[in-house]
Amino acid sequence: MSIFSPRRYQPAFRPMHRDSLPIRAFASFEAFAKGVFFGCRMCGNCILQETAFVCPMTCPKGLRNGLCGGATPDHCEVDPSRPCTWYVIYDRAEKLGRLDTLLEINAPIDGSRTGHEQWLDMIRVWRKRGEGPHPADFLFKRDKFKREWDAYFYALRQPDWWQGDSVYHPPAYTEPISLLEANLRTGAFVTTAEIAPPLDASREGIYKKASMLKPYVSAANFTDNASATVRMSSIASSKICLDAGLEPVMQIQARDRSRIVVESDAVGAAGMDIRNILCLSGDHHRFGLSPIAKPDQFDLDAIQMLWMLRRIRDEGKYLDGRKLKTRPQWFLGTAASPFGAPPMFEAIRAEKKINAGAQFIQTQPIFDYDRFTDWLEALDKRNLLDRVYILAGLVPLKSARAAHFMDEEVPGVVLTPEIIKRMDNAGDKEAMQQEGVAIALELIERIKNTPGLSGMHIMAVHWESIVPRLVEEAGLPRPVIQELAEPASAPVMAEERPRRATHMA
Repeated sequence: MSIFSPRRYQPAFRPMHRDSLPIRAFASFEAFAKGVFFGCRMCGNCILQETAFVCPMTCPKGLRNGLCGGATPDHCEVDPSRPCTWYVIYDRAEKLGRLDTLLEINAPIDGSRTGHEQWLDMIRVWRKRGEGPHPADFLFKRDKFKREWDAYFYALRQPDWWQGDSVYHPPAYTEPISLLEANLRTGAFVTTAEIAPPLDASREGIYKKASMLKPYVSAANFTDNASATVRMSSIASSKICLDAGLEPVMQIQARDRSRIVVESDAVGAAGMDIRNILCLSGDHHRFGLSPIAKPDQFDLDAIQMLWMLRRIRDEGKYLDGRKLKTRPQWFLGTAASPFGAPPMFEAIRAEKKINAGAQFIQTQPIFDYDRFTDWLEALDKRNLLDRVYILAGLVPLKSARAAHFMDEEVPGVVLTPEIIKRMDNAGDKEAMQQEGVAIALELIERIKNTPGLSGMHIMAVHWESIVPRLVEEAGLPRPVIQELAEPASAPVMAEERPRRATHMA
C-alpha cells in the first residue's frame, strides 16, 4: 500500500534487458522508495507532476490520460474493491489548483525503459541539456528556475517520438474526407445509427440493414467486440457496409491491440476507403464471457490513439518515425460519457480528446436530459463546442428489462426514475415497445433543438428496423450530401467550418 496512490493492480514491470549489478541494485532501491510513496510500477516515464503526485499506472487499465467511461466516485469498474485512480487524481489536482496540468497528452510507455531506473536517467538528461534548472536560481531567480524546471521535466516525460502537449491541433486538410464529415459541415442536423456486427460469418444481415438505413442516416457504426465479446470484426463489417452503399463508422478499441496493430488496422481501413474511425479505450476483459483473456493494462488509451492517428494523417509518419508515401484519409471521432464523472472532469477529458484530434464525438445514450445539458455547459465553459461535432446518443427502449439493465449494469448510463416507471407500467411486450418509441421521440424533440449539438447517434441494439420510423416521425432531416469529391490537403482552422448554433443559453 502506497502513501499517495491507490494500491497498484498489477506488479512492477520487469526490465527487457539486464543492467550491470550496480545499476540493478540502484534500480531496486528506487523501485522500493517510489513504491512506498506512489505505488510505482517502474514504467520508465514518470508523470507524477502532471497527475497531482498520484501514479496513474495504479489504474487497472494503465490509463495515462484520464478516467474511463465506467468509473464512479465510489470504485473502479474493473476492481470494485479499490477506488478509481483517476478520481483520486482529479480530486487532488482540484485541491492543489492543478487541474490544467491534466490537459497535457501523455505518451504511452516505452517498453525499452520499463523496469529500469529513472533517477540516474534524470541526471543524464539534465547534464546533456545544459539548460538548467540550476539550484542557485531557486534562491535568486525563481521565475527563471520555474521555466527551466518545467522545460526539463517536459523533456523527460515527452520523448521525441511523441511530443504531446495541451493545445488544440486542427486537421491539416480543407475538403471533407467522408460523407459524414461533409454532411456535418452543412450545419444540418445529422443522424447516424448503429448496426450490430453479426455473431457469425454471414454478410447478408449487414447488407439488409445497410440498405434499410441508407435513406435515413449519414453513416452506420460498427462496434469492435463491445463488452469484450466476440463478433465479426469492425473492419470487416465496415467494408461489407461500404460495399452495400452506406458509409460506415469503424470503431477501434485499444483493449486488444498494441500500438502496432492500431496503426496497421487503421491504415488498412483507409486502404479500403473506410474513412470514419471512432477511437475508444474499450471495455475491460472482465466484462467478457468466460473464459476471459488474461487481464492486463492497455497499451494505448483513446486519447493516445487519436494523437497517433492524427499525426499519421496530417504529418505522414508512423509512431516509429517512418514516413508514408500515401497518407491515409480519416475523419476521427471518439466517445463521451456525459453521466460518468462530474461534468467538470468529463470536460477536461473531452478537451484532451479534441486537442489530440477528435473531430466528432458520439455520446453515451441520453435519458436524463437535464444532466446532459450540464455536461454541454461544462464543455461550453472550456470553449469546446466550436471545435467538435457532437452527436447525442439515443437508445430506444424495447422492454422494462432493458431499461433496468441499462440503468443498473451499463457503466456511464443513467435513466431517470420517471422513464423506468413508464416502462414498468407499459404493459405487454408490444406496449413496452410503443412506450419506448414514445420516450425516444420525446427525447429527440428536445435534443434536436439543443444548441451545441450537430446531430444524433441512434443505438437501436438489435432493433435497427425502428430507426426509419424514429427519423420519419421525429421529422429529422435526411442526409444532404450523397457524393463526395476527393479531399484536398491544405490546413484549415476549426472556426472556418459552418455548423449549427453552439453556445448554451
